[in-house]
Amino acid sequence: MKYILLLFLVLAGSQLQSQTYITNVAVADVALQKILPGMTVVIDKELITAIQPVNKIKIPAGATVIDGSGKYLLPGLTDAHIHFFQNGGLYTRPDVIDLQKYIPHHKELSYAHQQMEKVLRRYLRQGITQVIDVGSSYSFLEQANNFRGKDFAPEISITGPLLTTYEPAIYKNTGNESPFTLIQSAQDAVEGVRKQLPYKPDFIKIWFITTEDELGVEASARKNLPMVKAAIDEAHKHHLKVAIHTTQRIAAQLAVESGADFLVHSVEDEVVDKDFIQLLKKNNIIYSPTLIVHNNYITTFAQKHRFSNEQLLSSDPYQLGSLSDLQHLSDTLLVNNYKRSSEQMAGYLHSADSIRAVNLKLLSDAGVIIATGTDAGNIGTLHTSSYISELQAMSKSGMSNWQILTASTLNGAKVLGKDKVSGTISVGKQADLILLEANPVEKIENITRINRVIRKGKVHTPAELLEDTPEDLAQRQLNAYNLKNIDAFLEPYAEEVEIYQYPDKLLAKGKKQMRGIYEQMFKSTPDLHCELTGRIAQGNIVIDKERVRVNGNFFEAIAIYHIENNKISKVYFIQ
Repeated sequence: MKYILLLFLVLAGSQLQSQTYITNVAVADVALQKILPGMTVVIDKELITAIQPVNKIKIPAGATVIDGSGKYLLPGLTDAHIHFFQNGGLYTRPDVIDLQKYIPHHKELSYAHQQMEKVLRRYLRQGITQVIDVGSSYSFLEQANNFRGKDFAPEISITGPLLTTYEPAIYKNTGNESPFTLIQSAQDAVEGVRKQLPYKPDFIKIWFITTEDELGVEASARKNLPMVKAAIDEAHKHHLKVAIHTTQRIAAQLAVESGADFLVHSVEDEVVDKDFIQLLKKNNIIYSPTLIVHNNYITTFAQKHRFSNEQLLSSDPYQLGSLSDLQHLSDTLLVNNYKRSSEQMAGYLHSADSIRAVNLKLLSDAGVIIATGTDAGNIGTLHTSSYISELQAMSKSGMSNWQILTASTLNGAKVLGKDKVSGTISVGKQADLILLEANPVEKIENITRINRVIRKGKVHTPAELLEDTPEDLAQRQLNAYNLKNIDAFLEPYAEEVEIYQYPDKLLAKGKKQMRGIYEQMFKSTPDLHCELTGRIAQGNIVIDKERVRVNGNFFEAIAIYHIENNKISKVYFIQ
């Protein structure tokens, strides 16, 4: 009997240790669109087991307690449109701009594979507890299985290669790394779906391209429709939903009438009418506007990037840094051609942006299910950090902050029918949550002010999910230097940093003195740019070989960075 009692006590103690109580917190109820102040939320293992006013719940001894005073609890976020095979940097889409003489595409793909865990950690660090890859490859479809269920990774939903009637030549003969399956008949479409089945995709994606011939948009769409319909029907036979890439109203309409479930881009060629809106509502279509991706191509080619400090901190620093490479690549003819093209596209882009924004407002207000997605991975649309830009663009379109929060949580869970297990803070649902320092309903940017992230009941602080390496710190300050962002430039440095001319001539001490020197340099040198030509990292020391442009002149330099306590404490310059 005493052994049974002992076992009971052990099991009871174990259960208490698995419980987490978030006390006196303001809960964001995205279903009812209201804030519930002064609540206690109880998490037992992976699930939410109670949500009650703080004075209604007694906390047992031994439980984990998180003080939520002054904080806001939100369901975990979903990015409903990403691509793991793309890195977001300058070299990631050779079909758009071919820079393979600088970095071959196979190296970019290798980087994407190697960095997949870090990408997932970055997403979770930003409160994104679900990602949906709406166009991948067999190799990434297989690799995703390595991260399913990991407590440092968001929930992953992923498809295989896009079924498409047009395949960019550069991706042909790339085997399991290809993001495309070319279909030229209804039977091809059926076989394209069946080929993915052994890899267990979460859904099927179709690239419904309508402008690759001279028939015109509607005739081209109708010509390809039998293949699209065959793929949708075959996918549904296997209980797989279908996502459609199209930006034309007629193609979107035909796809929905044929049974598509998820429109992954905005309609941008015309303002939608009541019939189209009712069609989407009748079919419970989910619409992901992806407002920022096109503009990010243009700003990259025009070299007019504007990144916030938060984005400079949360992005992959190497991919973000690559976006400035057009300033020093040797093929100046190619670079200048793309810059001119971006300027010529500005008028069309402004018009398309306006139509996207108008359509989003119309659809959202009419009750169409909107799900936040970034199209992250495309050039300039960086994984993780592009999310806040997408939310700001949704806000600019006229969506309320509650509408945006619902699109980013509950509606993201609806994409693949997971809203019964996540997407709201409800008893019995999975504990995928973010604890914020400020109210996102008052200001959507507060969604980045993360105190803790909770994934399947496990509590994380953002810092523990992904730590900066010495190389990361060196790269981050270099990125900010090239963008002339003084605050972001100084962020990786220690308060009492020392700057030397090698070997021992002190040039500056402390951030305040650094600020005065570099702020003046940024203001007085409009063409300032530093090209990294070599890097050695050993322990806590990073040695960069640099080529710096100053007022039309170029200088070679070596910078030696000493890192202590995750900050740059000393720098030695050799010129």
